[in-house]
Amino acid sequence: MAIAAAAVIVPLGVLFFISGLFTNLIQAICFVLIRPLSKNTYRRINRVFAELLWLELIWLVDWWAGVKVKLYTDPETVKLMGKEHALVISNHKSDIDWLVGWVLAQRSGCLGSTLAVMKKSSKLLPVIGWSMWFSEYLFLERSWAKDETTLKSGLQQLRDYPLPFWLALFVEGTRFTQAKLLAAQEYATSTGLPVPRNVLIPRTKGFVTAVSHMRSFVPAIYEMTVAIPKSSPPPTMLRIFKGKSSVVHVHLKRHLMKDLPENDDDVAQWCRDAFVAKDNLLDKHNAEDTFGQELERDLGRPVKSLVVVVSWACLLILGAVKFFQSSGLLSSWKGLSISAALLGVVTILMQILIKFSQAERSVPAKVAPASTNTSNQVASDSRKRKEQ
Repeated sequence: MAIAAAAVIVPLGVLFFISGLFTNLIQAICFVLIRPLSKNTYRRINRVFAELLWLELIWLVDWWAGVKVKLYTDPETVKLMGKEHALVISNHKSDIDWLVGWVLAQRSGCLGSTLAVMKKSSKLLPVIGWSMWFSEYLFLERSWAKDETTLKSGLQQLRDYPLPFWLALFVEGTRFTQAKLLAAQEYATSTGLPVPRNVLIPRTKGFVTAVSHMRSFVPAIYEMTVAIPKSSPPPTMLRIFKGKSSVVHVHLKRHLMKDLPENDDDVAQWCRDAFVAKDNLLDKHNAEDTFGQELERDLGRPVKSLVVVVSWACLLILGAVKFFQSSGLLSSWKGLSISAALLGVVTILMQILIKFSQAERSVPAKVAPASTNTSNQVASDSRKRKEQ
């Protein structure tokens, strides 16, 4: 099984990392030469190259693995998706929730200008993390004392963003696991909060800060609820690389930013109330295995990602053939050793990417601290409301 998986992962890895490094190089050149002269021109150019890179991952979802993402929302929201700035909040159900968001953004025409709040170590990932950095993703250390200034500064920078963007924020702060759910339930029971069944207690500081700084130039909040139907295995990066399909249901509700409370404590409570409603919605989904047939929208399977990957593959194969013919690299043991070493590096990088997507889900030891942080924040918010 490991050999079969490697036979699939290595060629895909070679394609992704070589094309990705070329994309990173173009992004770096534009960052150095164009951004100092015109930030908005740089952003428009970077959007194109970032989309070319992200489309390779969209291809994995749509064409390689055939993952089916079903969107449930109203017709008016569909018309506005991709045509306005939006703050996107979601539960964190699976390893690929971020990739599901990219699928929706690609269908809406704003994949290249989709942003997210990520943990700081993400930007160290070769190719994908570097491209996120060039694209102005926000990277936090998960320590509010350190992150508050970083977050506020990053949000302020988006004020003059020239194209419709989505900023994704996973307010639970970590992926959902049964162990983390148990910790959240114990805390909720001890403090008299609604006991969650399908979500974790949201951490509201980042959300409150985002709303406070984006209220004047972002018109909407997209509240996403991600669920996996009973008949589908949970999607993971490894399953996708192996070409194994899954089904993901996404319910999307649009809220007007202007309708949110003005007071920070009330905004925090709005977020917690939204997750109580999300919990109830997931109960209904668990019972019916759908968010409602009347809300289901056909996302289709655009060929754009397929064209991009086929084009990259043809260019790389042609370049590789000419390179090996002219260099004679494969005609000596030294050349074969170098080639094998490069393939080994690609394999390791792909494994790092897969492990990175699984990190929080597979380490129960981190549950207690995460729950404690969440508990402290909710308790702090509760004390503030009492003082008022």
